[in-house]
Amino acid sequence: MTVTLSLANLPRIDGVAVPGYARSELSAGILHFGVGNFHRAHQAMYLDRLFNQGLSRDWAIVGAGVLEGERRGRDVLAAQDWLTTLVEQEADRSEAHIIGSMIDFVEPANAAATIARMAAPDIRIVSMTITEGGYFLDAEDRFDPSHAAIAADAANPEAPRTVFGMILAALRQRRQAGVPPFTVMCCDNIPHNGRVTRNALVGLARLSDPEFADWIAETVAFPNGMVDRITPGTTDRERAILAQEFGIADGWPVFCEDFTQWVLEDDFPLGRPALEEVGVQFVEDVAPYELMKLRILNGGHAVIAYPAGLLDIHYVHEAMAHPLIRGFLRKIEEDEIIPTVPPVPDTDLGGYFDLIERRFSNPKIGDTVRRLCLDGSNRQPKFIVPVLRDALVAGGRFDGLALESALWCRYCAGMSDSGAEIAPNDPNWDALVTLSNTARTTPRAWLDQDGVYGELARNEAFAAAFGHWLGMLWERGTAETLIHYIGQDAARAAG
Repeated sequence: MTVTLSLANLPRIDGVAVPGYARSELSAGILHFGVGNFHRAHQAMYLDRLFNQGLSRDWAIVGAGVLEGERRGRDVLAAQDWLTTLVEQEADRSEAHIIGSMIDFVEPANAAATIARMAAPDIRIVSMTITEGGYFLDAEDRFDPSHAAIAADAANPEAPRTVFGMILAALRQRRQAGVPPFTVMCCDNIPHNGRVTRNALVGLARLSDPEFADWIAETVAFPNGMVDRITPGTTDRERAILAQEFGIADGWPVFCEDFTQWVLEDDFPLGRPALEEVGVQFVEDVAPYELMKLRILNGGHAVIAYPAGLLDIHYVHEAMAHPLIRGFLRKIEEDEIIPTVPPVPDTDLGGYFDLIERRFSNPKIGDTVRRLCLDGSNRQPKFIVPVLRDALVAGGRFDGLALESALWCRYCAGMSDSGAEIAPNDPNWDALVTLSNTARTTPRAWLDQDGVYGELARNEAFAAAFGHWLGMLWERGTAETLIHYIGQDAARAAG
């Protein structure tokens, strides 16, 4: 028998931890854009832990969304009183608990309502998980003012459609009312994410009101942060496991690994929750932790994603069980990625990678290869191209990184090695398929994507290596190409 998740049904749920606080004990302090699985497994989870300790209960979350498509998720959460079942999984155990740190969710795509909620004095932090592609960046991670959505908001600042346009409108209202500005906290996997968010907001403001842009630059706080927790999407598989193993019917549960990390700069002029009490690290400089994670973990995801996709592997743990993919990951990490990562306080980089390798291999997570392959046109410039650029500048190894780029190109042809169709998996999918097929005979056509490679495309050594690997992938296939890179002996050892 299953119990449908709701506030009224919490007393009927057995064997699963439920909030140790009443909803009436909470009040809003944070408005968050992008109420997806990662947010609920990470920020919402930390706040739930804090509230259960009787602390910071005036920092509950109000959800927000820019896109009409986010209405479906909001409706599911509304039906269960904004509650979420979080299932933390390791290979030998699973543990579920109900989190209740979100207390409301503004109607998605309702700019006026969203702006009004942010303008209210109780909102002291506006946070976001809007994916790597949501920040309007070029290949050099600079704000791109020419983007159509940015141009539209600059022309109509009173009727914004982007996250940044809405935040600007709310800050303008607060300024006019004499209410101090909220802190803007990015929770996306982007290098220097606070600075990137600041550049986007100030850059958009400068297009229509330079004086307002200067005020934002001088008065609004944008702390940098590093976030980490492997959190796959929810499917019927997860809903069925939750019902069968825990007796809960939840329309949108979240399954994740047990490991979690959050490193933040302590820059919150209007105050913040006491997150240090539940394991969040507050540091003067996030950059070393951030670079380590973005390169070793996120870069590692990119390394295993495309060969696994081309070999028709569905789950990430299955990819890690494939000796060639595991061998490819270890060789490229040890030889090419880790050497570009500067020292991190109290951290052994080799040990950190060993932990990553174990995390990727967790069979209970159910993370999919397709999720890792998603949105390469936005993820490659964040996780792979900077490593390539640094390796080339330092005279380091880059052959495996060139192969990773070639694997992404080959994947975007839309067909695996077996001939199976690869469904569209990028906002620019149609253009990428065309480019990939052109690159089969003219490899430089792929590298001419300025938004991805920038000046790197003009590096002859990289272009030659990329062309070599792409030709081999088409001629010999993924498995033989990986063997060629890692070596026959290493391939046998990995197996």
